[in-house]
Amino acid sequence: MAELSEALLSVLPSIRVPKAGDRVHKDECAFSFDTPESDGGLYICMNTFLGFGKQYLEKHYEKTGQRVYLHLKRTRKLKEEDNSSSTGDPPRKKPTRLAIGVEGGFDIPEEKYEYDEHVKIVILPEHLDVPRDGLEGLPDMVRDRIASAVEALLTADSASRKQEVQAWDGEVRRVSKHAFSLQQLQNGIRIPPCGWKCSKCDMRENLWLNMTDGAILCGRRYFDGSGGNNHAVEHYRETGFPLAVKLGTITPDGADVYSYDEDDMVLDPNLAEHLAHFGIDMLKMQKTDKTMTELEIDMNQRIGEWELIQESGVQLKPLYGPGYTGIRNLGNSCYLNAVVQVLFSIPDFQRKYVDKLEKIFHSSPTDPTQDFSTQVAKLGHGLLSGEYSKPAVTEGEQQADQKGVQDGIAPRMFKSLIGKGHPEFSTNRQQDAQEFFLHFINMVERNCRSSENPNEVFRFLVEEKLKCLATEKVKYTQRVDYIMQLPVPMDAAINKDELLEYEERKRQAEEEKQPLPELVRAKVPFSCCLEAYGAPEQVDDFWSTALQAKSVALKTTRFASFPDYLVIQIKKFTFGLDWVPKKLDVSIEMPDELDILALRGTGLQTDEEEMPDIAPPLVTPDEPKAPMLDESVVTQLVEMGFPMDACRKAVYYTGNSGAEAAMNWVMSHMDDPDFANPLVLPGSSGPGSTITCPDPPSEDSVATIVSMGFSRDQAMKALRATSNSLERAVDWIFSHIDDLDAEAAMDISEGRSAAESISESVPVGPKVRDGSGKYRLFAFISHMGTSTMCGHYVCHIKKGGRWVIYNDQRVCASEKPPKDLGYIYFYQRIPS
Repeated sequence: MAELSEALLSVLPSIRVPKAGDRVHKDECAFSFDTPESDGGLYICMNTFLGFGKQYLEKHYEKTGQRVYLHLKRTRKLKEEDNSSSTGDPPRKKPTRLAIGVEGGFDIPEEKYEYDEHVKIVILPEHLDVPRDGLEGLPDMVRDRIASAVEALLTADSASRKQEVQAWDGEVRRVSKHAFSLQQLQNGIRIPPCGWKCSKCDMRENLWLNMTDGAILCGRRYFDGSGGNNHAVEHYRETGFPLAVKLGTITPDGADVYSYDEDDMVLDPNLAEHLAHFGIDMLKMQKTDKTMTELEIDMNQRIGEWELIQESGVQLKPLYGPGYTGIRNLGNSCYLNAVVQVLFSIPDFQRKYVDKLEKIFHSSPTDPTQDFSTQVAKLGHGLLSGEYSKPAVTEGEQQADQKGVQDGIAPRMFKSLIGKGHPEFSTNRQQDAQEFFLHFINMVERNCRSSENPNEVFRFLVEEKLKCLATEKVKYTQRVDYIMQLPVPMDAAINKDELLEYEERKRQAEEEKQPLPELVRAKVPFSCCLEAYGAPEQVDDFWSTALQAKSVALKTTRFASFPDYLVIQIKKFTFGLDWVPKKLDVSIEMPDELDILALRGTGLQTDEEEMPDIAPPLVTPDEPKAPMLDESVVTQLVEMGFPMDACRKAVYYTGNSGAEAAMNWVMSHMDDPDFANPLVLPGSSGPGSTITCPDPPSEDSVATIVSMGFSRDQAMKALRATSNSLERAVDWIFSHIDDLDAEAAMDISEGRSAAESISESVPVGPKVRDGSGKYRLFAFISHMGTSTMCGHYVCHIKKGGRWVIYNDQRVCASEKPPKDLGYIYFYQRIPS
């Protein structure tokens, strides 16, 4: 006891009590996916509040000198069933959005397991174990200090808990404009508490009560023939009575209310009063029918492509071991899961992060949870080591789930870190896998500036040729890209007759109120998509420097280099005439082997004459500070709902080159803090003047950018160009990297030293690999749902000569990989 007291007294100054704002990592190891449920439990440093698995405990002590840790070990067991509660009770609060575990969403399902928790204090290097109740005999001050720290650690919300908002996330409903002025007829109608039926047919479910006249009518028919017979919406068209409530969803907490006038689900703050008009007491009603949010989720899962892409109709063989590790869905994180599974199947990413794991971990900063390289290496090791690729077996269950569900890994730290500060990836909403892929690539670029960069496997140069039709002169430019975006020419479908017949049968079924026919999907040949990519594109209102006037040009896109891995995105998601995003329901037979040599660029030809390199004029001689903007393009953008000032800047900064270029500028700058600020031009201090930066950039910001491998001059230039905004400066420097590298090369050629111009570690120009244009398909990511903002992602990867499907925690041998329904395809170069 004397030895124990002495040890505790010696570490007492390093023991901290967590306060508000402290991140307590008590659910996950900083370097592995060990948790308190792992065999060795989890050790939480009582000074830094970082968690460590047993294999990293000694290393943290040796690196930091921290000696005292709280050891948590939990054993999971099935809960005893509580027969006193009914399983059919309605949720406590009516869901108003497609979300789980968030305000307005569905309740998180009750945990079916409970845990036996074992807590003790461990002191290094002696490995002295002190049970939680073994502090008796210590001086009161020492005992109270340690006990309060232990209690605070155990009761504090973990860092990962703050990130856990699960599953479907949708729109919050708005209060109806009719809620406070709804007309209700004095017709004496009283609605019974049950036994309802449509007044125009025999439907007894999916019934809606019109809250103006009390009519009970069936709902809309769904695309698959289920639902109602459209009598409720027809009643609205005849009467104009706007609000209806779905019978069977009324509980003391609310109900599903639909506004036909507003064409949306809405909230009615006066719902109790409106229902009481027809004799309905909300407090006595119980849920007997599915809500619209529940039906929408069911509907998403009934769409045909869900069955096909997930291979749901086939008994698949589960796979386990290195490279076959599942990833838990942390709440709409399937887009992330699919992308990282593919990336860590590529040797360059394995070499960069997994092979150098020990080196990365050894050089990690004080807080490794906030270090990009550490968390990516941890993720890669978790996927490839096989340590977490085991059947999800728990007490009371004799074997693993037949569908191949694993415990897998839960990359909470990685998701939190890579989404930090991003307006979309920091949320738990569903995201576009292609956008996340590019975001991850950008993060790798930022963190590999001075070292080996695995992004080089995807990077290629695009050659764009603009030909002025008036002068026949040309302009060649090159840019870096990572994805080949392939258009889908729907008019090239080879089953047009089938599609026309399907549309006619569908129309007849809707008129006759019959089940809809089986879906017929457009079949577009891959060769037609490739032809559409390489076809010249007409550019109207092109400023020709040869004419010094507007002209019409043809733009042709070609490859200036072929990457090791070619990433192809099928442009299935488009905007309709109303600018509502929609998904093309199309089947494209993607080839197993691909040859794109015909798309190799040739550069300036001997019979071509280049246009002079002169910037287009943006101001008139009479008004040197007034921009000459194409007001028709500005108006077009404003009508889409963007701020006027942002639209003017978009047209200005794209040189009046048309609506498409301006729209691209808007989409890429929507997150800028000054996005909606007035346009300011060179020459003065107000609108129409330059954005000046009166204060010099802070040395901290300069040092941060220099630490990424850039020169001091580049850092200063980026900060001045972005009004000293560090985050925008980093984005700016990456978007201008070609210009900066070219300037650096010129500095060196003119005799200036590398120290004066650019860090020696920064290469001149983007580094790209080149080779043959022959490729073989090795992976693809598929999307199910009507929009990238909802639905589900899975990926298929070819490993060991067979296709494997990765569906979150399920990893199985694929029987029928749906290669024609993919969204993003990954092709590997075939060695010469």
